Amino acid sequence: VVIEEGVRVVTTGAGVPSQYVPAWKEAGIRVFPVVPATTLVKRLEPLGVDGFIAEGTESGGHVGELTTMALVPQVCDMTDLPVIAAGGIASGRQLAAAFALGAIGAQLGTCLLVSEECPIHINYKQAVLNAKDSDTTVTGRSVNAPVRILKNQMTREYLKLERAGADRMELEKLTLGGLRRAVFDGDTKTGSLMCGQVAGMLREIRPLRTIFEELMSDCAAVLGETAAQWR
Repeated sequence: VVIEEGVRVVTTGAGVPSQYVPAWKEAGIRVFPVVPATTLVKRLEPLGVDGFIAEGTESGGHVGELTTMALVPQVCDMTDLPVIAAGGIASGRQLAAAFALGAIGAQLGTCLLVSEECPIHINYKQAVLNAKDSDTTVTGRSVNAPVRILKNQMTREYLKLERAGADRMELEKLTLGGLRRAVFDGDTKTGSLMCGQVAGMLREIRPLRTIFEELMSDCAAVLGETAAQWR
């Protein structure tokens, strides 16, 4: 479908896209896999991908174990391809840090949930705005399906079942339809409110233009100040 629809750039995540990459490349598509560890870089670079999105565990949704601070420079050191940093980036300071680690740019998620243009339910946005730095948790580690999510009634039940040794099928029954309930129904109790650790930094709903312009101007200021300090 991706090829038939003429998509020009593809990012992949929550899996290994090895079987699809050759066909995408033959169709002239640029491919940027999301990688939570360096092992995927070794596996995917020989297939001709165009770059990598190195995503640390601070991010929302499906996560790995390495932090952005540890992952990005290791990925940069093992490939000459472009590396985009992701996970824990919501301010100009953090964007500047991503550049310092060797990334050419950043992929943003959580801070865009609270943009005016994001089509999620207002209850979801408000839950993100109300969150503190410690209000996310990771579910699914026991069944090799870790997901970072805001703490709520559903996550408490999920983690309780995990501690009791529930298998993957039993746990998936609890989360079935959870993201849809959060996004469309605004269910903040039993919905899956996927969200990164930077939620505690977010204070208001703003236009995308404002978010991006502030990120870039603050990043430039930080880089300028840092350079001046070392002259």
